[in-house]
Amino acid sequence: MTEQGFLETTRTAYDTFAEEYARDERNDYGPLPFERAMLGAFAEYARASAGGLPVADLGCGPGKVTSFLHGLGVDVFGIDLSPEMIALARKENPGLRFDVGSMTALDLPPASVSGIVASYSIIHVPDEALPSLFDGFARVLAPGGEVLVVFFTGDERMRRTEAFGYEVALDYHLRPADRVAEAMRAAGLVERARLLRGPEPHELLPRAFLFASKPREA
Repeated sequence: MTEQGFLETTRTAYDTFAEEYARDERNDYGPLPFERAMLGAFAEYARASAGGLPVADLGCGPGKVTSFLHGLGVDVFGIDLSPEMIALARKENPGLRFDVGSMTALDLPPASVSGIVASYSIIHVPDEALPSLFDGFARVLAPGGEVLVVFFTGDERMRRTEAFGYEVALDYHLRPADRVAEAMRAAGLVERARLLRGPEPHELLPRAFLFASKPREA
């Protein structure tokens, strides 16, 4: 599938079930201990290295991670491919900034953010698009800035044809953590920590958290 193709199918799917997704408690991050811990660590480092720059939540959906980070004192805004998701995020978080856009083609100036979170959003990006994706992350990240990427682990592509009672065509790319870490290294992002966890009782898939940073200029 071409890059344009996977963007279109992903946007269409999330536009279709946006309201149901936002209401689903399984997509809340507050009750999940490891998500909460890693986002908390990210927030602490991001606040320390901010230099007056905000954090970008890429693939923000209805803004739950964006709101969580804001509650931790982070200056954060969200970007998502789905206009319906962005409309819900703005409605639920009127004081925060949310923009429609693609994390594969970020419309942000170089070195304009102090941190990037991509929580369960790279799962829809095919392997061949990962190098340019992380090159884009590195471009917009200020030196010393932080990146937290969260994704499903495995080594296969899964297609979801139904979600919340709707027919969809949504691909999930499951990857070993080492593969994602190598793609981040190739973009100049230095891994600082990782966490691997199995599924919670209501989940099916194991997950990985990779924390990296862009080196400071010499």
